[in-house]
Amino acid sequence: MPPHSRRPRGPGRPAAPLLSRERITDAAIDLVDEKDYRHLTMSSLSKQLGVSTSALYNHVSSKRDVMVLIQDRLNAEIDCSDFESEPWDEALRSWARSYRRCYTRHTALIPVMAVLPVADSPQTLQMYERVASGLEAAGLTGTDVVDVIVGVEALVFGAAYDASAPSDIFDPGGLAELAPTFSRLAAARAEGSRGARGGRRRRGQGLRTRARGPGPRTAAPTRRRGHSPSACMTCLTRVYSSTEYSERSLP
Repeated sequence: MPPHSRRPRGPGRPAAPLLSRERITDAAIDLVDEKDYRHLTMSSLSKQLGVSTSALYNHVSSKRDVMVLIQDRLNAEIDCSDFESEPWDEALRSWARSYRRCYTRHTALIPVMAVLPVADSPQTLQMYERVASGLEAAGLTGTDVVDVIVGVEALVFGAAYDASAPSDIFDPGGLAELAPTFSRLAAARAEGSRGARGGRRRRGQGLRTRARGPGPRTAAPTRRRGHSPSACMTCLTRVYSSTEYSERSLP
């Protein structure tokens, strides 16, 4: 055989690896979005990828490893950059909106992401660090910072579920007389959502003004007193109202 010739590659030996952690993450997210997180097993994931389970174990050691990959992928999409340049309340709203947009697209993952420890998840830890540093710089202290982060996530996950719920979820059908007040208000809410496209800018501006208060807008978060967890949670409820009307029609 001439020195420059090569033996043909044997059958079943791909020129490039079939698997990577990125491809595994993509397939796992698709599987959960299509079927539900309870259907995510190492066996079902390997089938989704078209490889053997043993080949999958060459790249991830367990289902938890896969879930951490998903956690890091999704949380890397959440924008918390405003904590470096905007007032704390605007940064908090911006982060919550981005968080909500992400999980509105992946509501099937909320039950497991909401309780998955952050160990070994660098993107998630970096997100928390930026948010915590921003809130601490704004004047929150001690465990209040983490309490606010937990409060944001509780609100965001619920709001993500609501955004993907059917528009008639509160329609009482033929039983409106059992809850007339609720039925009337729920109908008004549904009508407001349908008309949100034209009015969302004015509503969003009003909410921003009320959340910020009448004082001057600062260019960046600075340490100051008075930002209690209850004040932050008031801001968060306005986050929900604002995103409800500005992003109700998210895909």
